[in-house]
Order: sequence, then structure tokens, then C-alpha cells
Amino acid sequence: MARNGGLEKGLVGFMLPHEQFPVPQLVEIGAAAAASGFGLLAASDHFQPWQANQGHSGLAWVTLAAAANRVNGAWMGTTVTCPTLRYNPAVVAEAFASLSLLSPGRIFLGLGSGEALNELAATGEWPDWEERWERLIEAIEIIRALWTGETVNHNGKYYTVRAKLFDPPEQPIPLLVAANGPKSLRMAAKYGDGLITDPKHWRSHKADWEQAAREAGKDPAKMPVLVEHFVVVGDREEAKRWAELWRFLPKGFEGLHELADPAAIQQRAERDVPLDDVLSSWTVGTDPQRHADAVRDLFESGATIVNVHAGQDDQRKAIEFYGSEVLPKLQCESSIR
Repeated sequence: MARNGGLEKGLVGFMLPHEQFPVPQLVEIGAAAAASGFGLLAASDHFQPWQANQGHSGLAWVTLAAAANRVNGAWMGTTVTCPTLRYNPAVVAEAFASLSLLSPGRIFLGLGSGEALNELAATGEWPDWEERWERLIEAIEIIRALWTGETVNHNGKYYTVRAKLFDPPEQPIPLLVAANGPKSLRMAAKYGDGLITDPKHWRSHKADWEQAAREAGKDPAKMPVLVEHFVVVGDREEAKRWAELWRFLPKGFEGLHELADPAAIQQRAERDVPLDDVLSSWTVGTDPQRHADAVRDLFESGATIVNVHAGQDDQRKAIEFYGSEVLPKLQCESSIR
């Protein structure tokens, strides 16, 4: 496969949803996914779940460290870590440098500007959008500087760092930035090595992202684009049941990310978001070709990594279905092309 910003083009990943499962179970899910042929594991990184009924919120970095010797060369990283309030950027740099030593050449870092359910809940701070992105941009500068292993003397608007990492990464760590709207996608293109987004916003604002990358002197064709893709391996009634856990999704970054209480997010989502709206972008069913077609369509849209998120309780069912029925179809189609 062609290399793309350190991450292979054409990777199919599997989501480790810390909102829905405890850390020990996520380690086993990740090991099973890697053994079944998924080339990347992405971990959500939250202090609290989006909705109270999701029920869990372990520390993603612990999961990744525990999984490092279980995943047989799969890429691992976060989608996404907020390195500005709950975490200091220097600590983020140290954590991911250490993870990269456990899994050399197979760690990526996904960064974002955060949600109130994490930052406000844990720190009491929740600045406006402009300040959150200013902090994120400064944090990216600090992280990259520390990863060089050189002494860093940074006196910024929000952070002061006078230190060095004594165990820096042995290989570059791809730094992907999450974005969902046209303005944030342009910022992600300017400051990140790649992008993390959803199918709707990728298709709508791909041109904005590519133009901003070119204006920053980058080649967007060489930058990883990770798109999260929700699926249920089962019938529509099962999908409706599990969609209750992800009801916030259509409005997650249209106001719900400003709420600090998962119970309040759940209540608002149940009031405002029909289940059909949640399921409208999911691939549901047990036809392998339908699932393969959906992944292929995302690759054809320009995504370089499709991260499968099985919204259901039975993760093994989804992993085994994709490993035996879907991934082989995609590999076959790729070899034919």
C-alpha cells in the first residue's frame, strides 16, 4: 500500500469506544480486531461519556498502553485527545512519545478543541471557540517541539514550557486534527498532518480542506484523512436499540458539545433527535457487500482511512463479520484495481 503521511492509504480501522465499554474489555476488543485484519485502532478519549446511558469513560491512554503488545502491528491512536485544558500539551507530548516506544512506527495522535463534557466538567474552564483553537494551535507547536528531543523554551499566550523529553519518539508520530465545520477544517489543514472527521462534513467541505492545505504549502493528496463510519451488523430493530446510545451524534457539534452533563446531553438528544436521523448515515444489515460498498464509497470520496465504529453491544459479532466477510472483499477489490 502507498504511504500517506506515515499512515497507509486504504487502512480500515476499528473504534474502541470508551463511552460504551470498560478498559479491560476494550483491550480484548482491540486485540480481536487487529487479529481479524483491521489495520488501525482508534480510541475515543473522554473524561465522561457523551450520554449517561453509555455508561463508561476509562482513560484511553491506559487502553492503548495495555494493547500495545496485543495488536500485531496495527496502528493505534486517539480520536481525539484535547491537549489544552484537562491535559497539558507537554504531558500529551510525553504520553504519546512513550506509547510510540511501546509500538514503534504505529502510533498516531488525534487532537481536537474539546467538548464541555470533558474540559468544563474536569477543570471548570470552557473558553469560546476562538480561544479553544488558539490553545490547540499553541499546543500543537509545543508537542512537535518536545518530540524533537531538544530543549524547549516556549513562552506563549497560554502555556510556558521550559523542558525536554528525555525519551522522545524514535520515529515521527503523525498528528491528525479533528474538525467538522468549514472553518475548523481549514484550521486542521493548516496545522495538522492530516484530518479526522465524519462522512457528512468530509463530503461537504473537502474542497475547503484541500484548498487550505495547499495554501499552507502542503499536498493534500499526501495527508491522511480518517473518517469515522458507524455500522450495525444486525437488523434495523437492533440498530434502533443501539442508536439510543449515540442519539447525540447529529447534533453533537451543533450545541450539545457545549453541555457538561452527560444526562443533560442525553435528555436534549432524546427530545430533539429522531432515531431515524441517527441511523440515516449508518450502514445496517448482514449483507457483506453492502458494508464493503459503504467503505469503498468513503475511500472513493477521498478518505484514506475508514474507521469502522460498531454501535452495537456485541463487538465480537461485528469484528468477526468484517474480518471474514467484508475486509476480504475490500482487499480483493483493491488487488483487482
